[in-house]
Amino acid sequence: MNQSKCPVPREQQPTNEFIELSKSKIFSWPKTKKSLILILIKFWVGAFVLFLAISSGSVYFKTSLLKYILLSFFSSLSIPLLISIRLYLGWNHVFNRLISEKVEYEESGWYDGQVWEKPLVLKEKESLIASIEVKPILKNLIQMFSIISVLALSGILIFQNNNF
Repeated sequence: MNQSKCPVPREQQPTNEFIELSKSKIFSWPKTKKSLILILIKFWVGAFVLFLAISSGSVYFKTSLLKYILLSFFSSLSIPLLISIRLYLGWNHVFNRLISEKVEYEESGWYDGQVWEKPLVLKEKESLIASIEVKPILKNLIQMFSIISVLALSGILIFQNNNF
């Protein structure tokens, strides 16, 4: 954005928010689907080991090793699920700011909110960034969230059936 015409502080401009989010160590994970999958699997395995250690103290599950392992396996999905939700919320916020026709900003604090309408050239530029850069990231995050949710729900269904 041209600083002379734009009243929005530099750090609150949608394009700059996108650049800062892209540079962030954590929010850059979903830029490629492969890296996102690998990172979520690493967190899942780490959480699985942690949940195994936590549930090993349960007297109830010491009688059934299969239940003990399955409980840890499915409950450890909560960590990648929470990570994918957090990543989605951050990227979705930037996406909405990029495609918006107006920019809401604060000059010095929460009490002095302002709204600035983007010029046509800036709308087109940010819309292009949103569709080319951010939309595929959101698509990958939704896919990962869906896969993790299906696995977690299948775990719940397995535990509803006590035949093992």
